[in-house]
Amino acid sequence: MIMIPAFFLGALIGAMRAKRKQGSKLDMLQYGAAHAIIFFIVALFASIAVGWLGWA
Repeated sequence: MIMIPAFFLGALIGAMRAKRKQGSKLDMLQYGAAHAIIFFIVALFASIAVGWLGWA
């Protein structure tokens, strides 16, 4: 269940990156959404790999 925290962490990191670049609220929303999706997919594959390899 690491995917849900990864999703929110990605959204937070994306919003902070956009804010650091002086982006508008829509920029922060777009960066947050993109990062959240990427973090979610990476966490999903990591979770599948851990289960498949029997490490958990």
